[in-house]
Order: sequence, then C-alpha cells, then structure tokens
Amino acid sequence: MIRRMTPIRPPDPLDKATAERILSIRRWNDKLFSVRVTRGASFRFTPGQWVRLGIASGSGLPGAVVWRPYSMASAVHDDHLEFFSILVPGGAFSTRLAKTDIGDTLYVEKEPYGFLTTARFAGGRHLWLLASGTGVAPFLSILRDPETWRRYDERVLAYSVRAAGDLAYRDELAALGTDELLGAGPPPLRFVAVVTREPAAGALAARLPELIANGELERAAGLRLAPDDSRILVCGNPAMLDDVRDALVARGLRYDRSANPGQFATENYW
Repeated sequence: MIRRMTPIRPPDPLDKATAERILSIRRWNDKLFSVRVTRGASFRFTPGQWVRLGIASGSGLPGAVVWRPYSMASAVHDDHLEFFSILVPGGAFSTRLAKTDIGDTLYVEKEPYGFLTTARFAGGRHLWLLASGTGVAPFLSILRDPETWRRYDERVLAYSVRAAGDLAYRDELAALGTDELLGAGPPPLRFVAVVTREPAAGALAARLPELIANGELERAAGLRLAPDDSRILVCGNPAMLDDVRDALVARGLRYDRSANPGQFATENYW
C-alpha cells in the first residue's frame, strides 16, 4: 500500500506581516520622503526599534514581495506608523515605495527588532543622539517619547546631512520643547545641524567623527561628552558608525554590551 504524503507548505513571509494602508506621503525633496501607514491594533514597539517592510515586487509572481528594514519615526502612542526613506537609484524597494500613492498597500512585519533604545543604558543624565541621513528616524521616535524627557536632564540631537535641503523634520524637532504630551519645559532639545557638502547658515561643516575629535560638537551643544553623564545612541551608514565609534573610544567612552555596560551604542541594519 502506497501512502501519499501531504506536501509541507513552506512558510509564507506574509503570515508574519499585516497589510497596512498608506495614509500620506510627505516629500522633503526629490530623494527624501516620509510614508505614514495604518497601524495594526496589536503592533507594539520600543522607541528606537525597527521593523521589516514589504512591498509587491512587480514581478507578476503571486505573493512576490521585497522586504527592507525601516526604523519607526512615529511615537509609540500614535495610531499610525511613520517611516523615513531615501530614494536609492535602481533600488528594488525604495523605487517602488517612492511611486506608491495614498491607499496603496505596505506590509509591516508583526515583530519589531533592535536594541537602539534608551532602555539599554544605566545611569547618565545627558542623552546624545548622533544621526546621519535617514538614520535620524529612530531618534524621532525616541524624542517623541515622554520617558525620554522624564529620564534625562538634557537631550542633544546632532543631525548630519550632505545638503541643507536634506534636513527633514526641522519644524517637528523645534516643536518638541513645547509639546504638552511630553511634559516638556526648559531645557529644550539641543539641536546641532551638520551639513557636510555645502555652506549652510547655523550648521557645522565637518563630519561627526571630526566634530567629536576636535570638540566642536560639544561646543555647539554646550555640553561635555563625559562617561559619567553621557549616554549616546548612533545611527547612520556603516562608515559613519565605524568612524564615530573610534572617535568616541578615543574620548574615553565605551561601547555598551550586556556583559560590559558602557556609554554608547550603534544601530546598523545594512
């Protein structure tokens, strides 16, 4: 007697995701844009975490989806999710995302990832957030969290871009200090703009590693980078992360690990 075996169905990535609807698209310039989507009722995350997003590949194959990691830029209490993206020429994901419209579908995995959160740190009075490009996204979520304003006496965001027109979310960052939901009174956010490829009024001009090494970042922020007081999160491209890590270590700061607590941590999902 021949027994027929029931084929085992391979796991479907969409089983781990929810189909969300695009609510709005904000275009900062010809390459930077933010997408706001509906949020599944059961989706929870910690400010600073990221999630995999999926978009139909356009291949014509049933269920073919391209996936990429994106940090949440929205607050944990928002009823939507927001993501900050750059258009990568020829990119399989970003070129399709840039062409979407309100009402289109974006898949959001149900499980967030990442440890670029303030919860990993012990002690410290000053929170430093060092970002390049779209690496500012997780810090927008962290700065929209009331706990960030309760826990730290001072908050610094150093935001490095190539051109002044790439400094997205300026109005939102300026409004944080008066957001009643945050319970935010003085002192407000200490914001340091960094523009590396063109002159820009009110902005520093060198890369973040150089600004750390020569003390210019501290002078602009009006605070010292010190092991006792400073807790630092860094997000950006891999070269930036490596160079900032070296600059911080040279200043006597230590990378934070579970077995060896330190003062700074980085995120890299490239």
